[in-house]
Amino acid sequence: MKRRTAILPVLLSLTMSATCLAANPPQDGDVVKAGGHPGCEHVDAKACVEQAVAAMGGRSRLEGIHGLYYDAVGHAVLAEQSYRQQPFITSYERDKVTIDFDKQRSVSDEQLTWPESDPHTESVELTLIATPQGAVFHGKHGDIPVSLADRDATGDMLALGPERLLLNAAAAGDLHYAPSQWLRATPHSVVEFTWQGTPVRVLLNAYNHLPDALERTSVFNDFWFAWGDVEQRIYFDNWHLVQGVLFPTNRIDQRNGLWFASTQLLNPVFNVGVDDKAFTMDPAVVAKSAQAKGWNRVFSDRQRVQLAPGIELYQNAWNTTLIKQDDGVLVLEAPISPGYVKGILAKVHSEYPGVPVKAVLSTSDSWPHIAGVRQAVAEGVPVYVLDLNRPLLDRLVHAPHSLQPDDLQIHPMPAHWMTVGDRLVLGQGANQVVLYPLRGASTERQYMVYFPQQKLLYASDTLALNPDHTLYDPELMYEVAQAVAREHLQVDTVYAMHEGPTPWTTVQQQLAKAVSMASPKAAG
Repeated sequence: MKRRTAILPVLLSLTMSATCLAANPPQDGDVVKAGGHPGCEHVDAKACVEQAVAAMGGRSRLEGIHGLYYDAVGHAVLAEQSYRQQPFITSYERDKVTIDFDKQRSVSDEQLTWPESDPHTESVELTLIATPQGAVFHGKHGDIPVSLADRDATGDMLALGPERLLLNAAAAGDLHYAPSQWLRATPHSVVEFTWQGTPVRVLLNAYNHLPDALERTSVFNDFWFAWGDVEQRIYFDNWHLVQGVLFPTNRIDQRNGLWFASTQLLNPVFNVGVDDKAFTMDPAVVAKSAQAKGWNRVFSDRQRVQLAPGIELYQNAWNTTLIKQDDGVLVLEAPISPGYVKGILAKVHSEYPGVPVKAVLSTSDSWPHIAGVRQAVAEGVPVYVLDLNRPLLDRLVHAPHSLQPDDLQIHPMPAHWMTVGDRLVLGQGANQVVLYPLRGASTERQYMVYFPQQKLLYASDTLALNPDHTLYDPELMYEVAQAVAREHLQVDTVYAMHEGPTPWTTVQQQLAKAVSMASPKAAG
């Protein structure tokens, strides 16, 4: 009787714990409160990793993977684009990939489907070739250097994919346990090691010992650069038995809690023959790719266009305009990076000594367009933002940048937002400007800047001309034309973030062409 009485509280406790777990299931990333290392009790971190290696098929099989070939289908959400935020529009990709682990090189035939493209131009086909010397995109017109982000992605594929992840972890001199975590309601032991200066965590399933995910905090050299320290988790799933190796064929990339991208590998094969000719590249282009510097760019004043006295356009990949008014200088756009905008603000002080920077006008929510807003905040400059974009910009200025500290990280400052919700007049005299929210289906998160005296319009991120001078994505300028008519504006010249001054009549003619081409009669 005493024995049954002693067991009863234990059974009751287990029942209550199970009931609590069912009612409040743990979330991914929650720490396993019981402590310890689930599935790896009484062994050190290296032995825990070796147990995972055995679960995948054994060390000899993993070390025997010298090459890999697969087809892949994937998608990515275009969170960095200026549209309507979540749920995001999506791009799609279909690839044929060959990886040579022994020589640390890869070649990928890629077909990208881009939803914002003009009709019948949505598919782009390129071959990405990467070696330790550099990387290029190979196309019909020869080689072009890849971005630093593409080089980073290739390096991750070679070192942190499931083919090499556990082997690199086991070989790391600083391999150790991190706090255990829940993942998909299953407890996981977590091991951590440093790879190229960044701590990488591997989550090992307590029951089957397989690596279900890797985690790291990193600064990315793609559009995610704007967000500083990005928390990334890559889920491994859809395990297939491939030539004796239990192999995950699905990888899901989550960044800062956003389901960013998913890739499904099809028909993977190990150790296929590699043709050296597939890695032929233009040496001059390879050298350029090795010099890619990423998004932390330096402002250049070499392409300067005077739009009117006191209105100076600096044309680059992202255009910026300085507007001299009686009580200070307005800076139109703070793009790319804090360092870039630091150069812009320094240019204001050198061009107009003693004249205050009145404000920054940030007209879009596209991440490359707002990535320098943090510098404006750090220097105490007010920023005019669209009402719909305020929550995004609040998150941006509070995002940690400890890995590569910028001025706002080093000296935190509160943001001074000026919200644009309707027509708003700034300044007086010849260089007065008026801000107008666009509110279109594709331009909902942008506002225009109108110069009444000059009959000049800045159209945010809407105007871009193709090589044949037709409009790229005419819908965007169609919505601008609607807003111009709605607000009864007289426009002679229009320009935008990625396009220089263009006659308004030219835009109207191209819009008329686009409408004509889209009509049923023209289509027939």
